[in-house]
Amino acid sequence: MTFLRPEAKAAIWRWHEGFAGAALAVLGIWLVSGPGFLLAVPGYAAIGGGLLLAWLGIQRGRFRGADDGTGAVQVDEGQVSYFGPLTGGTVALREMDRLALEGNMFPPHWRLSQQGQPPLLIPVNAAGADALFDAFAALPGLRTEKMLNTLRAEPHATVVIWQRPATAQSGTLLH
Repeated sequence: MTFLRPEAKAAIWRWHEGFAGAALAVLGIWLVSGPGFLLAVPGYAAIGGGLLLAWLGIQRGRFRGADDGTGAVQVDEGQVSYFGPLTGGTVALREMDRLALEGNMFPPHWRLSQQGQPPLLIPVNAAGADALFDAFAALPGLRTEKMLNTLRAEPHATVVIWQRPATAQSGTLLH
């Protein structure tokens, strides 16, 4: 017997890291203000860790959505794989050169481009798509806030979120 509706459980699960961080910060505040001076040092550490965890939890909660879409995403050792009913593929993050959000598709899709390969399209609501947050955060120079704001704005066109900076041309002498 459950006491919560499925929608309430989904909302709590979406923000569970933020709630855990807030609870840890409250515990830290209690340790600092209450029992004695000896517990103040771990209390300050708990406040700092709780605030950091709450901030990360809010970022991840903003990225998560319903995972009732088609297909499944798997992130394993720097490789993103998508297994869909009609399409699928893999992209190595270290070889990826562009990340875009295709807002003109329903639902919106992440477009992961890699040189010499067809782009990999992943619905934002695919099962396991929340693992993409950590994978995308590892891309050098990615602005997480821009990615989250673009995702929530639900654009109706293709928006480039990240692009690998151009490297030195072959044949160009450095010295």
